[in-house]
Amino acid sequence: NEALDHFLQGHGLRGLYTPLELSFSASKLRDMDALSKSDPMLVVYTKMDGRLEEIGRTEVILNSLEPLWITKTMINYQFEIVQPLVFRIYDIDTKYHNTPVKMLNLAQQDFLGEAFCNLSEIVTKFNHSLSLNLRNGSGHALQGTMTVHAEETASSRMAVEMTFHCLNLDNKDTFSKSDPFLRVSRLSESAVAIPICKTEVINNNLNPVWRPITLTSQQYSSRDDPLLVECFDFDASGNHELMGALQTTIAQLENLYKSKAGANFYSKKGQKKLKGQLFLDTFQEKVQHTFLDYISSGFELNFMVAVDFTASNGDPRTPQSLHYIDPSGRLNSYQQAILGVSEVLQFYDKDRRFPAWGFGAKMPQGPVSHCFNLNAITNDCEVVGFEGIMSAYSSTLYSVSLSGPTLFGPVINKAAEIASHSAQYGNNRYFVLLIITDGVITDEQETKDSIVRASDLPLSILIVGVGNADFTQMRTLDADLGKRLQSSTGRVATRDIVQFVPMREVQGGQVTVVQSLLEELPGQFLEYMRTRGIKPQPPQHASAPPAYPPPPQL
Repeated sequence: NEALDHFLQGHGLRGLYTPLELSFSASKLRDMDALSKSDPMLVVYTKMDGRLEEIGRTEVILNSLEPLWITKTMINYQFEIVQPLVFRIYDIDTKYHNTPVKMLNLAQQDFLGEAFCNLSEIVTKFNHSLSLNLRNGSGHALQGTMTVHAEETASSRMAVEMTFHCLNLDNKDTFSKSDPFLRVSRLSESAVAIPICKTEVINNNLNPVWRPITLTSQQYSSRDDPLLVECFDFDASGNHELMGALQTTIAQLENLYKSKAGANFYSKKGQKKLKGQLFLDTFQEKVQHTFLDYISSGFELNFMVAVDFTASNGDPRTPQSLHYIDPSGRLNSYQQAILGVSEVLQFYDKDRRFPAWGFGAKMPQGPVSHCFNLNAITNDCEVVGFEGIMSAYSSTLYSVSLSGPTLFGPVINKAAEIASHSAQYGNNRYFVLLIITDGVITDEQETKDSIVRASDLPLSILIVGVGNADFTQMRTLDADLGKRLQSSTGRVATRDIVQFVPMREVQGGQVTVVQSLLEELPGQFLEYMRTRGIKPQPPQHASAPPAYPPPPQL
């Protein structure tokens, strides 16, 4: 959604969150009291820019080394960033038992131990539970463990599916009819429109019928919160012309569906009622599986990376080169992109073995290759962990000769081949290909053909543009502009699978390159799974003994 992407980046805002409720327990805690057992309380922190920020405290459990706390901590899960958590447990001194927990001075309490993890490590567990060993402030192991359990709030699964059509829209084109699409926005308290969804573009039609769209409860907040529905005439330049707008709510849209009546569009800021009307053909509230439902039931995101080794990057031995390895340890743009994306995705890939390729370089004993393994030592396309990618990238720089041209087709086809082979043997793996490049591709149509073919596969493609090249051509690969890609044979992509971000446009902003790259990935993953009817695997619980003995037989 180009409007949502533009708004978030322009205003330094992040994507939508999934609200989670964290609950806690501990076992075999140290006993710090002489005549009784410890009275433990747990404190939860997030780590932001190296600083700890407290987000919650439990109640104090009296006289227990096996506490099961009732107080929960709310946290918003955000897929596209790493969210470090710190848990600290304290034995609360008897004289403070009547003090509200928020008022307790932690420096006056006995420290029982701490534990660390990332939020993604919890949500990827089959039952959303993670047990951690307690450590002292120096990192040495202590007696005892703690367990944290995450649970989505019920509201995060609610969604509304709607099918819209319009009649008698005003024509904005001179020699043909308009190409309309709808955009739905949530209106904030300050009346700022925050785009949350849009339909596809219907070409040359003033009475369009769109495919169903789905709004989650996170997007529309509540049934009575104001929404803005706008109809635009698509323009390839991105300067879409407004054909009409109306303000409404989910509750009002349901009434519109039930009445089978139409709602009039208005001109900008409601100055004039227009003849064009909006109708609802379907309106269905439903509970749907979330991204975390899939991830916690064994579905994986498998990371792959392809690095541009064309000559336009400059001689790697000179500081001006985009591939220059700084002896001081400062990362170049390629290293930043590799590290940032792999740090997030590594928790969703169980074996953490990542295929890594290069393209656009002349091999030591051969011609220019547009898809070669970075791991030259074993000639295996896979490396272990992001450390393996970084090491293979650095060694490759000094073993190949930068050349050209810039071709994406071969690496996309290779990734698609792996995704296709995997899909034949199971449905629980989804692949993410990161392409980092400094220039304009010379195989634009071949690349489009590859992407259109890959749109049927469990695959998303992230493209990072580094350097100061003109990346206008790259934006055509990203269907955020409104129209899906079309192949040379006229076939239209099944779905949008590409996200392109030029690094220079987001550096220094509040939203990072990695966040911009990854914010659409959960949606692309869900679209693939839902359109194919693939459901999360049900939890597999071991058969537990009955809580109470059966009644005696008469």
